[in-house]
Amino acid sequence: MREAAGQAVRALAVVPARLGSQRLSRKMLLRETGRYLFEHTAKNALAARVFERVVVATDAAEILSAAEAVGLEALLTRSDHKSGTDRVHEAHELLRRAGAPAWDVVVNIQGDEPELVGSDLGRLLQAFHDPAVELASLYGPIASEAEAADPSVVKVVCDARGDALYFSRSPIPARTHSRPGAAGLAGLARHVGVYAFRPAALARFVALPPGRLEEQENLEQLRWLEAGLAIRVLPVRQPPLGIDTQRDYDAFVARERARSTA
Repeated sequence: MREAAGQAVRALAVVPARLGSQRLSRKMLLRETGRYLFEHTAKNALAARVFERVVVATDAAEILSAAEAVGLEALLTRSDHKSGTDRVHEAHELLRRAGAPAWDVVVNIQGDEPELVGSDLGRLLQAFHDPAVELASLYGPIASEAEAADPSVVKVVCDARGDALYFSRSPIPARTHSRPGAAGLAGLARHVGVYAFRPAALARFVALPPGRLEEQENLEQLRWLEAGLAIRVLPVRQPPLGIDTQRDYDAFVARERARSTA
């Protein structure tokens, strides 16, 4: 790993794109903007110019064909993975077995995060100049009480060093007994669905058994915390909005159309 500041971190980005989706059917193949949702995410990662390679990892031949048709590198992975991280790990292993060089960092960019800003992805990679960092992610502010209450918006609280203390679908920290002068909404943070791993940490993550907290919250990153390991979480300069529901996708389409006519 290249630790010295100023040296580039060699990074692979993997975009897991599963065909099935509980809250929005076949969302990776939605194309009202003229581009598939996963295509937006992968091409946005390429445009950041911080990755040596960007690969779509999917469980569906339909997505594989769509990716290849729009000029994206893609891999067909197993259909029985329980998480996107498992799929990212398989993709990384397939690439290495095919002769790809070793990377310093492997980044899981979830396929429903099409609006990540390139400078924020670069900042995420810079965290790995600290040799103590094995796994890193991002967060942004929560803008409304509706977001704070929404279980699809994952919240995170961090310690003074910037390592995550906990992630939850519930509003954390709780404000029901706040002392006078507490920060209110300004004290809440929204987790952004991107994870960067050292390759050894990625292998260790998928080898860990699912934790009790992970199963209760349905948040795979809690597996790492429950094992007593650290996740460095960095603030974004421009918060992206992940796409979980039809309403989220409709809002994204509206933003894309506004950008294209600006």
